[in-house]
Amino acid sequence: MTPATDGPASPPAVPSSLPSGSDSVKFLVIGDSGTGDRAQFEVAARIAAAHQGFPFDRAIMLGDNLYGRNNAAAYRNKFERPYAPLLEAGVRFYASLGNHDDPAQRFYKQFNMDERRYYTHAKGDVRFFALDSTYMTPEQLRWVEDELSKSKEKWKIAYMHHPMYSSGERHGPTPALRKALEPLFLRYGVDVVFAGHEHFYERMHPQGGITYVIQGGAAKLRKGNIRRSSEFTAKGFDTDRSFTLAEIVDDQMYLETVSRMGTIVDSTVIVRREVSSPSSSE
Repeated sequence: MTPATDGPASPPAVPSSLPSGSDSVKFLVIGDSGTGDRAQFEVAARIAAAHQGFPFDRAIMLGDNLYGRNNAAAYRNKFERPYAPLLEAGVRFYASLGNHDDPAQRFYKQFNMDERRYYTHAKGDVRFFALDSTYMTPEQLRWVEDELSKSKEKWKIAYMHHPMYSSGERHGPTPALRKALEPLFLRYGVDVVFAGHEHFYERMHPQGGITYVIQGGAAKLRKGNIRRSSEFTAKGFDTDRSFTLAEIVDDQMYLETVSRMGTIVDSTVIVRREVSSPSSSE
């Protein structure tokens, strides 16, 4: 679909239950966003409206940031134009790579990847770990363990493209990824894991105390794809596009997911895990 010339008009702000504290860590979560079509622009306009009342300063991207070619026009039409109000407001985007992404995206300055396929960034007492789930090499696993083990922040949030847990009929979970990463996440105190790939929103019941969230609906939609009999789903939304806002206040993360039409489709509070530091004798 040809991108809209100017995008849709800005919608009104959505009433929010987020605390929007002055000293909290606020961020946006989007995945599978890089289509450049009208749906992406409509979701982006809704995000910009939400930003007026909830001034997050960073956004994490869960992969498939640019579908199709990764040339200058793609960066412009599938990222810079839809998110122009956020970029102009100083929001920093931190991308992870999806299976449709060219690894050269790591050199694009506005994805803030520090020219690396996997990396960390932090604000306050929150450390984010951006992973490359398409190529989970032994080298990357060693890096993950090293970075998790030396992190001193209270909150640890991992994000990547492929979901370790999923109730999607099209793709479903990624057992090999779960086998490789879950022991490290449990041992070193990861609190929340975000992933995309499935074109819907799903929040799982905590697994071993970790909350897993899929947000792959920022532009694409796989309607009716969540298995209704799934034991994992705490909340799912697969009837429209959406985005997720998060706010961390002390030991609580407030999570709110908003549809393209401005309806709040999920709102919850996640309590930080209490994990003892692994002993050197283990």
